[in-house]
Amino acid sequence: MNDFLDAIILGIVQGLTEFLPVSSSGHIEIAEAILKVDQKESMMMTIVLHFATALSTVVVYYKDILQIFKGLFEFKNNEESRFALKIILSMIPAALVGVFLEDWLETLFDGQLMLVGFMLLITAGLLYFADMAKNTNKSVSFKDAVIIGMAQAIAIMPGISRSGATISTSVLLGDDRSKAARFSFLMVIPLIFGAIAKKILDAGGIPEYANGGALLAGFIAAFIAGIIACKWMIALVKKAKLKYFAVYCLIVGLIAIGYTMFYV
Repeated sequence: MNDFLDAIILGIVQGLTEFLPVSSSGHIEIAEAILKVDQKESMMMTIVLHFATALSTVVVYYKDILQIFKGLFEFKNNEESRFALKIILSMIPAALVGVFLEDWLETLFDGQLMLVGFMLLITAGLLYFADMAKNTNKSVSFKDAVIIGMAQAIAIMPGISRSGATISTSVLLGDDRSKAARFSFLMVIPLIFGAIAKKILDAGGIPEYANGGALLAGFIAAFIAGIIACKWMIALVKKAKLKYFAVYCLIVGLIAIGYTMFYV
C-alpha cells in the first residue's frame, strides 16, 4: 500500500469499529474491497491498525490495567486478583481458536463479503436482544468470564463484532452494562498484543515491501479514532443505545450481501 489516504481511511475505520459494536474485521474487509487494497500489503496494515487500537485501550483504561497487574503480583484473594483471573479465563477460548484454527481463519479474511454480510446480521440480532435486557449492578463472575470468552472466540469470524458479541453476552447474562463494557475492552488487550507478536515473528519482522509512511499514517488515525470511539462506546452502553447499532449492522449486512450477489 502506497496511498496515504487509503491508510488513513483504513485507520479511521479500524479505530471506530474496534470499539463500536459493528465488527472492525467486517468493515476492514469491506473497506479494503472498495479501496482494492493488495492482500499482501493489507496483512501488515491490519497488524499495525490492531496495535494502534490496543494502545488506545491502554490509554483509556490505564488505571484498570495497573490494578490488574497489582492483583496478579500481590498473590492475595482480593478483588483485583479475582478480576485478573477472570481476564485470564476469558482469554483462553479465543487463544485456543487462534492457535489451532489459524490457517482456516485466514481463509475467511480474503474478500469474503457474503460471509461478512451474514455475520453482520447475527451481530444485529445480538445487539437488539441485549438492548432489551434490563440493567443491573451485577459484576462479571468467573462463569460469566468463561462464557464471554467463548463469545469472543466466535467473534473472530469476520462480520461478528467482538465488542458487540462480548458486551451483549455479558449484558444478557445479567451483568451491569458499564462493567460489561469495561471487561470487554480489557479482556482483548493481551490477545491483540500476543497475536501481533506472533504475526511479526512468523513474518520475520516488518517486510521490506511495507510502506513505513503509510503504516504510520494508518497507526495515528486508528489510535486517535480508537480513543474517541472507546470513550463514546462506554457512554452509549450505559444509556442502552445498542439498538441503533443493531439497525446499522442490519443495513450494512444487507448491503454487503446485495453487493456480493449483484456486483461481484
